[in-house]
Amino acid sequence: MARSADFWVRFWGVRGSIPCPGAATARYGGNTSCIEMRCGERRLVFDAGTGFYQLGRSLAGQGPFDADLFLTHSHYDHVWGWPHFGPATEPATRLRVRAGHLGGAVALEALMTGLLDDPLTPLNRRTLRARIDFADFRIGSRFSIGDGITLRTGPLNHPNGASGYRVEFGGRAVCYLTDHEHGPEGPSPVLLDLAEGADIVIYDSTYTDEEFPRHVGWGHSTWQEGVRLCEAAKAGTYVVFHHDPAHDDRFMDGVAARAEALRPGSVVAREGLILRP
Repeated sequence: MARSADFWVRFWGVRGSIPCPGAATARYGGNTSCIEMRCGERRLVFDAGTGFYQLGRSLAGQGPFDADLFLTHSHYDHVWGWPHFGPATEPATRLRVRAGHLGGAVALEALMTGLLDDPLTPLNRRTLRARIDFADFRIGSRFSIGDGITLRTGPLNHPNGASGYRVEFGGRAVCYLTDHEHGPEGPSPVLLDLAEGADIVIYDSTYTDEEFPRHVGWGHSTWQEGVRLCEAAKAGTYVVFHHDPAHDDRFMDGVAARAEALRPGSVVAREGLILRP
């Protein structure tokens, strides 16, 4: 496949709720949500958790950074990396930031620049030199960003709202569906529509079915529900994502084994993992 048509996903942060670095999480990783997609020559980034900081560090010496950043929502675990994103201190950096969860209550630009009020963070109002364009969209929108890339969005069931994404490029599709709490009826029509026939589905798998009854209303789902969604949507590779901070590497090994047994080919996300649809 020609490089211009390459399509891949890299995981920079795979945890939910709070970073949990340490020996017990070293193999899967302790940084919060951030994934990078490459669609030909275009770089897309989803969420700016502490993994976003790691992405920024990896870019040192690689020349100007140009990307589209899409937020599912703006709870701290999904934006903690933003005030520490080194490339945004460089004038050559170009970043287009989009989100749909705010619903007009506050503008995305005001929210994101407000996170830079602390003068002691590496990225703040004084050190911000990148060219950044902010844009709000309505969840449920479908739009093109050029270069043959189309995004479809849908509402997720999460406190204060969140947006799910389906990225289509070169006849393939990747879904990013976190943070979401499923209902007793199973996968919602919105998620089934987004995930239908997708090559990769990255799904909020914070809990197990056994743990879930103790966390109803918290806005998260289970890895078993992700299996049910992918089966119903006839999707390809299922990726377990947004790991609970209390689930250490040994626990995640158990999830990986059970997910493989229930749906062969399933993958548990870990930092540094690269997948191609």
